[in-house]
Amino acid sequence: MELSQQKTMPFGPIMLAIVCGSFLAILGISTINVALPVLMEDFGSPLNAAQWTLTGFMLATGIVAPLCGYLSDKFSAKLVYGISLLGFTLMSMACALAWNMESLIAFRILQGAFSGIVMPTTMTIIYQVIPRERQAFALSLWSLCAMLAPAIGPTLAGWLVERFDWRWLFYINIPFGVLATLLAFRLIPFYRVGRTPSFDGIGFVTALAASTALLLAFSEGNTWGWASIQIVGLIAFGFVMLGAFIWRELTTEHPLLNLSVFKEFRYTLSLILSCIVTISLYSGTYLTPLFLQNIQRLSAMDTGLILLPASLAMAACMPLTGALYKRVGPVALIVSGVILMGVGTYAMGHLHLDTSKAYIMFWMAVRNVGISLATMPATNAGMEVIPRVLSGHASSANNWIRQGFGSFSIGLFTSLLVARMTVHSAELAKGAGNAAAPDAKQAALIQAQSFTSSVNDVYFVATVIVLLALPLTFLLLRRKQPAALPVKA
Repeated sequence: MELSQQKTMPFGPIMLAIVCGSFLAILGISTINVALPVLMEDFGSPLNAAQWTLTGFMLATGIVAPLCGYLSDKFSAKLVYGISLLGFTLMSMACALAWNMESLIAFRILQGAFSGIVMPTTMTIIYQVIPRERQAFALSLWSLCAMLAPAIGPTLAGWLVERFDWRWLFYINIPFGVLATLLAFRLIPFYRVGRTPSFDGIGFVTALAASTALLLAFSEGNTWGWASIQIVGLIAFGFVMLGAFIWRELTTEHPLLNLSVFKEFRYTLSLILSCIVTISLYSGTYLTPLFLQNIQRLSAMDTGLILLPASLAMAACMPLTGALYKRVGPVALIVSGVILMGVGTYAMGHLHLDTSKAYIMFWMAVRNVGISLATMPATNAGMEVIPRVLSGHASSANNWIRQGFGSFSIGLFTSLLVARMTVHSAELAKGAGNAAAPDAKQAALIQAQSFTSSVNDVYFVATVIVLLALPLTFLLLRRKQPAALPVKA
């Protein structure tokens, strides 16, 4: 049987299974931050150890991404998705039962590996099963999960930690994980595309080495020092392994990740645009909570509540973007989104010590509406020209590269923030006059002002990066219509 007549495939049930699992997997990234102080106290561990509950998770999600295309071709996307959800649920239970920091880190790494399989696999299902005329709308719902979960995660985590215990961050995943797993096995059709590939062991080893080295360097660059021998060595080794991986995939008969998808100019361009949007997203989700908590002294839960309206605005616009895509095309939506992101990011670069909460809520909402307008069109514009037989590899490459740029952007913004704080602190101290060392109150004021000015500087850099997407977007006008290929069930 073939699924080339895809109008017979039930859209609603399939999207329900995809949305539930995707939201759960992404939520696991954003809930642990709030619990770090509690974990340090409970296990008697230092901050650098507790941070590995997040760093290890993020590393694992990036490392497994190149495998997803092969696994989907070998075992079917349905089976890979269902097993990854089951593994995520089991690791959530293991994390909740962790007896020390080392065991929690180990279980979080495994949980991250299963989570890293979910997003590219669900994107693959969308482009292999959903009818082409509804793929844009489906991807807007998928993108909504990827962006809404990190937005509400800190608020939910703060409430759970304050009301119950940090273990409930993982206990809450279990019933929803079981439900998502059942929906995946029940509602998503079983199918395969193409032929069953041979496993590329050399490609896997080189991809694993490159991902681990580069993601670790991007995550720890500010902590260890970007000029340190560890970071320089990791980056050099990572790029050597990346070059070896690319050479291997271009020369072997059965590549782990089929890089021929990059021959499609539209796909490559859309991936660049997606990376720019990802950097813009991370600038807001990273810098704004830092300002609210460090300068305005708000709790994690209050910070989440301030950011919640912007998240709801983004959620409301995502389905609208999917509906508009077919009418106006990707260029108009991306240009509108980039302009809103640029204006909102520029406005967020004018913070001061007593900036009102209404100001932050409004301009964050403007940014998030722009992100919702640009995210799905930037991805779908490239994915729609990829044949279905290669969609698993295209989605794996898309998620792998965006994950890398997400980690890189956090490292970049952190380093810029620290560097600019040093400059602003020296300038403010010099401007205070040649009096004796400032008292505690004056020193605290200088530190707060230098931190705020540094946040503004980083937001300015983020504004420039966002606006780079404008001239690139118009290259998408060279539209290429894809040819529909049958999917064998």
